Amino acid sequence: MIPGSLRGVLDVSNTTWALSEHSVLQPMWDYLQQNHESTLRSPLFPVIISVSMYLVLVFFYTVLDLLAPTWPSIRRFQIHQDRTVTWSNIGSTLALTTYNHLLYIIFPAAIAQWLWRPPVPLPREAPTLTAFLLGIVGCTVVFDFQYYLWHLLHHRVGWLNRTFHALHHQYRQTFSLVTQYLSAWELFSVGFWTTVDPLLLQCHCLTTWAFMLFNIWVSTEDHCGYDFPWAMHRLVPFGLWGGALRHDAHHQQPGTNFAPFFAHWDWLGGTATMPAHVKTKTRKERDEKEA
Repeated sequence: MIPGSLRGVLDVSNTTWALSEHSVLQPMWDYLQQNHESTLRSPLFPVIISVSMYLVLVFFYTVLDLLAPTWPSIRRFQIHQDRTVTWSNIGSTLALTTYNHLLYIIFPAAIAQWLWRPPVPLPREAPTLTAFLLGIVGCTVVFDFQYYLWHLLHHRVGWLNRTFHALHHQYRQTFSLVTQYLSAWELFSVGFWTTVDPLLLQCHCLTTWAFMLFNIWVSTEDHCGYDFPWAMHRLVPFGLWGGALRHDAHHQQPGTNFAPFFAHWDWLGGTATMPAHVKTKTRKERDEKEA
């Protein structure tokens, strides 16, 4: 039995931690509600932040692509250092991306958000930090499983591949604009799951928006064509995250690495692989250590 005095200390500690955890996001949420409530309640808000995030990331990586041929400090992080992203590559992918955004994202997504998420009073309280982080992780895990199955089917079923998915694989070596170089069906599927998964997990709207941005960030990073030290696959331990290297391997060997984020489904399904040059580099480094 815990003595009364000690139990009181534990209760106070738990209460203090709960209050502290709750207060992390509350000031920011109060500021947003007080100054931008009408914007936050707009059905277009999730669309605007998603598209804006994508364009900012694409602009950043495209600038790197254009500078890489003359800047060795950038070039050395490219997965395929013998390949240059040309203005022709940028133009063709940007044209389809712009078309898709206007016709298949902004217009229908605005209508869908209006129907599914009509303007409602925002919750007064922000999510606790734990709920916020677990919500993002939960949505990411669910989305990863959904897309793994969807992606696998679109490679194994010839009609689905030819009709919808082959467009994305016109580029065997990825760069950021390939991220949404997709058919309308693919774009709709990804947008549908990104919108519905937070609803299924009953996430706070702040968590929902954060998941949308996180999804776009890691999707763009997967296609960016760079292996930076701060990339997700280097930050997440034990090789649990797929990342740019494994997704580049998927474009090289389309029968492998179907999961968009985590690596466990491909391990379990026997479809996991790494690019040949990475295997060679790893083997060389191991041999040098043994020598």
